[in-house]
Amino acid sequence: MCGIVAYLGKREAYPILINGLRRLEYRGYDSAGVALMDQGKLTVYKCKGKVSDLEAFVGTRSTQATVAIGHTRWATHGPPNDVNAHPHQSTSGDLVLIHNGIIENYASLKVELVNRGHSFLSDTDTEVLVHLIDDIQRTEKVDLAEAVRLALQSVVGAYAIVVLDKKAPDMMVAARKSSPLVIGIGDGEYFAASDATPIVEHTKNVVYLEDGEIAVIDREHGLKIRNVKNQEKTPFIQELELHLEALEKGGYDHFMLKEIHEQPRSIRDSMRGRLNLAKGEVVLGGITDHEQKFVNAKRILIVACGTSWHAGMVGEYLFEEFARIPVEVEYASEFRYRNPIVGEDDLVIAISQSGETADTMAAIELAKNRGATIIGICNVVGSSIARITHAGSYTHAGPEIGVASTKAFTAQVTVLTLMALMVGQKKGVLSGGHFHRLLNELDAIPEKVQKVLGTEAQIKYIADIYKNATNALYLGRGYTFPVALEGALKLKEISYIHAEGYPAAEMKHGPIALIDEAMPVIVIATKGASYEKVVSNIQEVKARKGKVIAIVTEGDTVVKDLADHVIEIPETSDALVPLLSVVPLQLLSYHIAVMRGCNVDQPRNLAKSVTVE
Repeated sequence: MCGIVAYLGKREAYPILINGLRRLEYRGYDSAGVALMDQGKLTVYKCKGKVSDLEAFVGTRSTQATVAIGHTRWATHGPPNDVNAHPHQSTSGDLVLIHNGIIENYASLKVELVNRGHSFLSDTDTEVLVHLIDDIQRTEKVDLAEAVRLALQSVVGAYAIVVLDKKAPDMMVAARKSSPLVIGIGDGEYFAASDATPIVEHTKNVVYLEDGEIAVIDREHGLKIRNVKNQEKTPFIQELELHLEALEKGGYDHFMLKEIHEQPRSIRDSMRGRLNLAKGEVVLGGITDHEQKFVNAKRILIVACGTSWHAGMVGEYLFEEFARIPVEVEYASEFRYRNPIVGEDDLVIAISQSGETADTMAAIELAKNRGATIIGICNVVGSSIARITHAGSYTHAGPEIGVASTKAFTAQVTVLTLMALMVGQKKGVLSGGHFHRLLNELDAIPEKVQKVLGTEAQIKYIADIYKNATNALYLGRGYTFPVALEGALKLKEISYIHAEGYPAAEMKHGPIALIDEAMPVIVIATKGASYEKVVSNIQEVKARKGKVIAIVTEGDTVVKDLADHVIEIPETSDALVPLLSVVPLQLLSYHIAVMRGCNVDQPRNLAKSVTVE
């Protein structure tokens, strides 16, 4: 959720922080703030609103500092306002802290601190933590790093924090548990951030903090890491694969539109080096050592949230059809809080774009503790899920900045398709001829997606007709039912129009009551096993004066005569239709949202990486 950025070095810190906060704003944009350290003088600027509002608030005021921390907030405890904005200071004013996560036992800690004479200004859990560190520092007579370590032993919850102490003006202390934090190492300078996006333009060398680790960054002594048990750790320095140009809009009006149009490349990159047409094979290097676990699995559990959960639903169809393994798809947020039956014969696939989704990480830990083999599918190299799973595959979709996920979905479905095909072939349940036909069709998908993108002008025309709708219904069958769910989610997320996705046959069991001449019904009606049934569903909608927007296979004439609007996609196998049919739905949501004046990259109340419950 919230975005953290910090700097210690030789340069002026404020421009580095502001630019970094802009790059992190997809993580939260309720409020923003910075704390600047200049020769022992600590100055805090913060306000409700976006990073641009913070810049305007600071204006021409002094920003001189070579040590500083910054934050952009997604509100959890307390509404978005100036007081609840980070950074937060101790009563003495000596300490200042920024935080991503939730301190679950903040209320009991707060009562104890109030009884000890502390007074609080905000509604946040974060302010409790900075007061706790300050209290320990004064009562135990210890330095900042030790006070942080001792304080974190009393904390229940998730955190990524960076703390400054004006009594130690050449130091900053950072720590993490269940929220991401990366340290950048430059030439005589150091960075800390929630992810690598604010760091990549300054250095390629980074250290990803592990759970329970504390980084002490000192101008004279450099970087040292220990854990909450006071054990020293050797920093493992990695080289970033991220490129700066991937973080720019590249001439598009919004990141979301750019990312929709990047899908021919991102799907191709997800297959690169894995799908070999010449040899007729699929090789997923990240899971090679666990192939037999797949082949022998009695059951596959897929855990994910949001768009990744929809990709997992497509994965259920894929694994059951091609590998003949029963699959259950679970919301990670529900899975972690019940008592699921998980054993050593189960294989769990955890899907997350960011690799930091809190609920998915908790589900992984639960399944690991019960002996299951965990396979991760995520996009961000070095992310927590990539490190805590037994094995996995990166999607290689590139940075996704738009809060509403687009290219991550198609990349995840591509990787799931490769996995299912590989397992089906190795189990011998997928015939050689069928396997090779599917490989060829999958290889052709990027070019077909490019062709679908060519229908954008037509989709924009349809968007203009329905931009003022108050409700929408999305229908699909089989492989396209999860796509209907994803299409509805996209419309809800960025246009704020209420939308629901349903299996087309279930429309008669309730949703049909909503249909009237004002209700757009988006139906995925491509040629395939359920085509005739979907045509019947369209006729049922038309009989009740509903407006039908149909996604059809190129050359279809039957649905064209029934629907109010049709958008054609190239013909492909039923199993691969999700990769094509989702693209018009993404574009439709995007253009409706733009026409309604919505902020498509930063929709209200949402943030990109859900690192809290």
